[in-house]
Amino acid sequence: MNSSQVIGRVGDFIAYRLQNYQPRLTIVPARKRGTPFSPDDPEIIEPLYHADMIFMGPGSPTYAVRQLQDSLAWHATLARHRLGAALALASAAVVAVSTFALPVYEIYKVGEELHWKKGLDLFGLYGLPLVFIPHWNNNDGGEELDTSRCFMGKSRFTRLMEMLPADLTVVGIDEKTALVVYPQDGRCEVVGLGGVTLIHTGEEHQDSSAPEVLRGTGLVEVAQMRRGHVHQFQHGETFSLSRIGDFHPVEGGTGLPDSVWRHALEALQQSEDEAPQPAEEVMELVRERELARQMKNWQEADRLRQLIADRGWQVLDTRQGPQLEPIKSSER
Repeated sequence: MNSSQVIGRVGDFIAYRLQNYQPRLTIVPARKRGTPFSPDDPEIIEPLYHADMIFMGPGSPTYAVRQLQDSLAWHATLARHRLGAALALASAAVVAVSTFALPVYEIYKVGEELHWKKGLDLFGLYGLPLVFIPHWNNNDGGEELDTSRCFMGKSRFTRLMEMLPADLTVVGIDEKTALVVYPQDGRCEVVGLGGVTLIHTGEEHQDSSAPEVLRGTGLVEVAQMRRGHVHQFQHGETFSLSRIGDFHPVEGGTGLPDSVWRHALEALQQSEDEAPQPAEEVMELVRERELARQMKNWQEADRLRQLIADRGWQVLDTRQGPQLEPIKSSER
């Protein structure tokens, strides 16, 4: 996020790992205000208006907040997200979008006193005041140093919890794990190798984690201190978004500069006008292929995929169903 070298490596990783999907990657070097790479430079952040997915990742959480808070880049990101773009956040960016951001480097590296900084409050816009703690189960410190809870350790984490307002939900995300939020469906999914921990304020729900399950984690004490309870969900599990809180959709460009929202709408319309549309013949082949897949007739499904490709379209099988992308002439 704040380093050209780091984000360059991330871009290379995405391009390699998703090569079958032929992603079109653009690095947006909106790194620092008052420089040629300012997040307020309209030319630099223009690609955000045309993105289908926006990724923000490693770096310093507090640096990210300072550079993005009320910036053109952040407003453009919010606008594009409301119009359908997916947001993919990792590490520092996850911390930064919290209502209160954990100053990881300041505490862990510099040795400052425990404190919180105001974050970008992404989910607060939807009625969900959340604090995200990635690297929840980190063990870089081995047996000598507790680096769980995003390098804070359980003891310091408990003291940090005492400093937070009572109405916040804390979301801990294990390493090599993602929490996927589907606002339209009102559900969440845990993917990867680990789990997700929710620390709530208020009365226990039916599926709250039992104290005996949490023994030794320090979470029983934290929940009692915050007069709340804990949910733990493991990889592969789905749960209702209401378990995190009451999600309230935002109408249009509410809270965004009018100029940003108008530009986002214009960019969306331009993309729709320029996008090629598959012929009805192709759509019929897609429907036939989907039926073959449901019947587990994989040979027929592969044959239909090739017929679709011969007509200039690539089929992408997604959780939401088959999607079509035009095949570039150079790839045919």
